[in-house]
Amino acid sequence: MNTLVDGDRPQQIEFARLNLNYTVMSKRKLLQLVQQKHVSGWNDPRMPTISGLRRRGYTPESIRDFCARIGVAKKENVIDVAQLEHSVREDLNRRAPRVMAVLRPLKIVLTNYPEDRVEEVDVINNPEDPSAGTRKVPFARVLYIERDDFMENPPKKFFRLSPGAEVRLRCAYFITCTDVVKGDGGEIVELRGTYDPATRGGDAPDGRRVKATLHWVSVAHAVPVEVRLYDRLFSIEDPENVPEGRTFIDTLNPRSLEVIGAAQAEPAVAALDVEARVQFERLGYFCVDSDSRKGALVFNRTVSLRDAWAKISQKTR
Repeated sequence: MNTLVDGDRPQQIEFARLNLNYTVMSKRKLLQLVQQKHVSGWNDPRMPTISGLRRRGYTPESIRDFCARIGVAKKENVIDVAQLEHSVREDLNRRAPRVMAVLRPLKIVLTNYPEDRVEEVDVINNPEDPSAGTRKVPFARVLYIERDDFMENPPKKFFRLSPGAEVRLRCAYFITCTDVVKGDGGEIVELRGTYDPATRGGDAPDGRRVKATLHWVSVAHAVPVEVRLYDRLFSIEDPENVPEGRTFIDTLNPRSLEVIGAAQAEPAVAALDVEARVQFERLGYFCVDSDSRKGALVFNRTVSLRDAWAKISQKTR
């Protein structure tokens, strides 16, 4: 049995609390957010809790990687939440299968494509993991593309779709926009275009090149989904320290959650289970939420493909 030698004393080592910018870590303040219903609960995907991070789609491996990168410290400091987002991007880039989804659909009709024809194109599941293989995605005459991928009067260096412009559809064909259909109020309701049958697979035999590749979904085969775009809960870096007369509640980000109820996704998403993580190509990483029901899938955005806050923070400095 060990006995204390005269002069020995127990040693106590204290470490500083982990603080993240654009959030609060105080349990008292987190409780206030929940009780006042600024968030949906302790597992709200914007909360810095284990249940909140899990529901948002963060993997255990990404959190461990983040902790290993920042280490421990005795001095109080604030860690940039972008480091946590970087860790989850790196992890999901390796493991998350890709699917195509259109958040704000715009219909395009390929007028020279046969009306009754449906074909399947091979799409890579994950370019970072060759063992993940490929999947079949249906392609037809009427498609959805992202509304943001079209401009009727584009500025210079807009390389996506516009009248007369040619783009590549991911793993499918080159298409050209030939006409714009508008509603009574002048809003764009539909596009017309043509496809080049010689470009199946995404390359032109004559060597011509395009500057943009768009994701797409076949209208006849699309699965309607709800998408919740989560962002940082607070609009300033340090909500713990606000000017006199204001509270941290006053700095809540009004755009921390955007719900898109009319998104469309490829058929493969129908087989996903709750907490399954995928990359919506060109859009970001998403996780199937526990609110999902059969035929009514809900996706939470874990993180975008790039740090959109980097430029914002530079402008405010």
